[in-house]
Amino acid sequence: MSSNPGQLSSLRGITRYVTGHDSAGKAIVQTENPAEWSAYENNSMAFAVAYSTSEFPADLNHDNDFKTHEDIKASGKLGLVNPGGTVCRFVDFAPKGPPLMHRTQSLDYGIVLEGEIEMTLDSGEKRLLKRGDMAVQRATMHAWHNPSETEWTRMVFVLQECKPLVIGGEELKEDLSQAKTSEFQSRR
Repeated sequence: MSSNPGQLSSLRGITRYVTGHDSAGKAIVQTENPAEWSAYENNSMAFAVAYSTSEFPADLNHDNDFKTHEDIKASGKLGLVNPGGTVCRFVDFAPKGPPLMHRTQSLDYGIVLEGEIEMTLDSGEKRLLKRGDMAVQRATMHAWHNPSETEWTRMVFVLQECKPLVIGGEELKEDLSQAKTSEFQSRR
């Protein structure tokens, strides 16, 4: 089992390395720490936020991006999407965990790091993604399901807020209505 705080899966732990600069302008490793996980949906998935930004383009001067990330993380108010910025998040999916149909108001890059995951769209289309495969979610209603009987799946997601999406004159909004736990919904 991992030494990462709160990690549920038996997958290898994650260490985050954040680089910066010394006073002479040379690159350094500014911080190094294990990922901190939060469990959701009756322990069927866990999230670890690697980093977030709160503006675009990011302001790295005086470590503004790093300070803002640490402040928003400490506030407990970071949602799935960070308005005006980005979120990089690891997600571990339990074997046979229930799929959670949802939509975020974002453009998401989802990359399978370990295992396999089934992507289901609200149209009924399904695809099995394997290690190294990537999905680009464009504010679509979708669900993830780990089909394995025994093995956890790990993905990394980078989410960027998008402008409201309008299809057929209707604005498609974030939808987390199928989330079971109040903690998951309160972090929107």
